Amino acid sequence: MAETAQGYDREAEDLGNIVGLEHVNLQIPDQSLGTAFYISGLGLTRDPYMNTGLANMWINVGKSQFHLPTGEPWVLRGAIGLVTPDRSALLKRLDNVKKALTATQFAVRETNDCVAVTCPWGNRFNMHTPDETRFGPVSLGMPYLEFDVPMGAAKGIAKFYKKIFGATTCVEGKGEERVARIAVGHNQELRFRQRRAKPAPYDGHHIQVYVQNFSRPYKELLRREVLTEESNAYQYRFEHIVDVDTNATLFEIEHEVRSMTHPLYARPLVNRNPTQSQQSYQLDGDEWNWHARVSNPRLPVAEFTHARAQALKERRAARMARAM
Repeated sequence: MAETAQGYDREAEDLGNIVGLEHVNLQIPDQSLGTAFYISGLGLTRDPYMNTGLANMWINVGKSQFHLPTGEPWVLRGAIGLVTPDRSALLKRLDNVKKALTATQFAVRETNDCVAVTCPWGNRFNMHTPDETRFGPVSLGMPYLEFDVPMGAAKGIAKFYKKIFGATTCVEGKGEERVARIAVGHNQELRFRQRRAKPAPYDGHHIQVYVQNFSRPYKELLRREVLTEESNAYQYRFEHIVDVDTNATLFEIEHEVRSMTHPLYARPLVNRNPTQSQQSYQLDGDEWNWHARVSNPRLPVAEFTHARAQALKERRAARMARAM
């Protein structure tokens, strides 16, 4: 009879086929106002190596990014969840940019859960303080994107990601608060929350994810006539999340799907410490380490007693004895 070690929850460390939410692409009409909001206000970091001109900027937030090309404003139909390290410092920075963002849709509202911030063009941000239980061991990152979807769509959306992508999914709640939660990497998820209000028309913004099994979703999307672009050897795109039984559209959001062999996969991103200034400076404190220390304690577990395990135990004990 098979024996199982007790004490560790091995399923807790499982990842689905989607292994990372890398960026959100949102057009903005004014790069200077974008700099004021994303960098001076939110305290994020412009990528110093890529798209350094005046027509586009990449903004780093932990291991994820915003891509902000110039154009008519795109608005994500929902909210973007971010973790930032210091709520009081965030509020001070946002207050400092208020004058520069006058006559835009910029707004700030404090709640018990987060600081709710609206960008100059209407995108909503939920700015959370670090919470390892909710968001993992990060002090800066993009733990979730939440989309407002039509009533009755959540279950079908979860089924789409599970069947087509092999993602880990669940559906929680009822009625207007029913939400499909799709794991898209370690401590990252997409949330599709049902709303009675009709969603705004889709404007073209997109998200980018990495997947481990690249070909299986591709074949399924191609078969269903959902695939929209053959980008290159490492990437393809689709826009429609469909009912897996009828192929009817449930929601629109363009996905840029990349393989783990993509040249940019796991590219290290520069994240600055936004508290550094000429008036208050710490040597070697310019860069922000967004990942917190993780403990890895050994738990008391039942020892295996089968023959193969016993043989290994005896060899290990003999080696330890010789080393003493």
